[in-house]
Amino acid sequence: MKEVENILRILNETYIAIKTDNPSPLKTLSNQTIHSASTGDQDNLAIAVIIYALGKIFERQDYRTMNGWESFRKITLNSLKASIKDLENKNQEKFRKDFSMIRAAINKVSGKLKNYIEDVFKKAEINKASKIYEHGFSLEKTAKMLGVSLYDLANYSGQKETSETPLNQTIDVKTRIKMLEEMFG
Repeated sequence: MKEVENILRILNETYIAIKTDNPSPLKTLSNQTIHSASTGDQDNLAIAVIIYALGKIFERQDYRTMNGWESFRKITLNSLKASIKDLENKNQEKFRKDFSMIRAAINKVSGKLKNYIEDVFKKAEINKASKIYEHGFSLEKTAKMLGVSLYDLANYSGQKETSETPLNQTIDVKTRIKMLEEMFG
């Protein structure tokens, strides 16, 4: 695991944001791990995806009225607290187990909330895969790292208007269609 101090800071700020019902900094915190994640560090990758997903989930006021919300929130806070303690004690194996409990919390909710949360996590994986792709990884390697389909990643990456990394800007849809017509026409 790279940058343990940075991860601890990010997890502490995430815990505080959720505890104080202020999810707005979560997406920014998630992006602060993306460089380390782009080097293939699986811990940073999991942190980036989960914190981004939590940001999307906790900003939705309508989720809070659904069955299982309090259970999901409580498991998330407990898992974050345990994960922080694990890293402080330099126990990375226990950290991985405790941190993964956030994702497992989906199984504690049911109905629409479960479906919504699962969908948010799937979209978070694709979003973070796109960010890693912008760091120069191939689409195939990026999709494999995050366990997303190559089609979903290519589709998401192709829809983005602009890239934050000028060397990796995507070709617009009209130009791609024209290129395909020329190749197969």
